[in-house]
Amino acid sequence: MTAVHDPTAARDTDAALLAGRYGSVPGTTPEVTDVIRQQLAHRSVRSFRTDPVSDAAVEAVVAAAQSAPTSSNLQTWSVVVVRDPDLKDRLAALSGDQEFIRQAPVFLVWLVDFARIAQLADRRGHGLEGADYVESALVGFVDVSLAAQNASLAAESLGLGTVFVGAARNNPEELAAELRLPGRVVAAFGLAVGYPAESDTSRVKPRLPQVAVVHHDRYQEHTQLPAVDEYERTIGAFYEGEGLAHSWIERVLARFGTVAGLNGRDRIGEALRNRGFDLR
Repeated sequence: MTAVHDPTAARDTDAALLAGRYGSVPGTTPEVTDVIRQQLAHRSVRSFRTDPVSDAAVEAVVAAAQSAPTSSNLQTWSVVVVRDPDLKDRLAALSGDQEFIRQAPVFLVWLVDFARIAQLADRRGHGLEGADYVESALVGFVDVSLAAQNASLAAESLGLGTVFVGAARNNPEELAAELRLPGRVVAAFGLAVGYPAESDTSRVKPRLPQVAVVHHDRYQEHTQLPAVDEYERTIGAFYEGEGLAHSWIERVLARFGTVAGLNGRDRIGEALRNRGFDLR
């Protein structure tokens, strides 16, 4: 029997997804597609089953990553697929000692990669002066971020869970040594991938209301603080439901208020230079 499409049920589902993302249903009704529903349902998963992630699934995820935009088709990124338990254990120790990295069947380490271009330049006897500028490094970080986001969405469409790991930048040189990265290659972040454990109870985390991040024609600074105050109440209720007593405002200020809040990543500039990015 052919299933009957129920538009009311679809609207209810969309309303629930939007309420999860914002803490309440927006006053307007956005246009929602299956892709957008997948994006609205995104949550970070930090507890995984032991079921392996197939090579076919990883290949599909990487194909999705390679389908992301890339500046001038330069493709200045690579990814290391880590499955070896001992290596994952060492990478976890270098990345905030987070247990879910060890638990995930696959840990993808996303790289800004100029080694490939350096090899081409060497083969042709060509200069590479333009690679030694901040702009070029930014191109690499933007490229790899777009690719990895595509990969995360693709993984979730396959029923997998993911969580990004910025702490892969905590010890750039040591992590590079573990992965035997050549010069001009540096890890941007990690992505733990696996099937969510039945015990995983992570929920969709509300984001700032759109009025805080969307500006029409000109930047509207006066909308910021009222929107943030509204969000502080929304995210506070979310954290309370998680058994936590966090303040988003205090969390942001703690992160950027002192150098200590960077958790050792204040030396990223030095680490990039050590990895062969002689930035100017």
